[in-house]
Amino acid sequence: MSIKLACLACGQANRVPENRLDSGPKCGTCGAHLISDRPVEVSLDVLKKAEKLDDLPLVVDFWAAWCGPCRMMAPEFAKAARELKGRARFAKLDTEAFPEAGNRYAIRGIPLLVAFRGGREIGRRAGATPAKDIVGWLGSSVGA
Repeated sequence: MSIKLACLACGQANRVPENRLDSGPKCGTCGAHLISDRPVEVSLDVLKKAEKLDDLPLVVDFWAAWCGPCRMMAPEFAKAARELKGRARFAKLDTEAFPEAGNRYAIRGIPLLVAFRGGREIGRRAGATPAKDIVGWLGSSVGA
């Protein structure tokens, strides 16, 4: 069986056999890695495509450079991405670069983690969060 993933670099839809998730699948269009052990910076357009398409949970950190708690949480988010590689994908969206994200995703404060799968929001968590809590939250509420 294959799963659908949007490339977090170009937004192109890709199908990957489940048994190849650990073998470094790449986008058929741009060659970017589809599965990473670190969060990937995304544009709002790419995020819109990925949130609708991805069969794996996609966890997005909505952040801004001026936000102290966002900067403090960044290494924890990266640790969670390493731990859950292949079970979830991790992305970051700069709310300063894409202010329209605030309305689209009902962002009331940052940092904000939102998880998507198959076109639906499946979880949300506000505030700076340690890696172990991110992993626990995703395991219990999202199934990652």
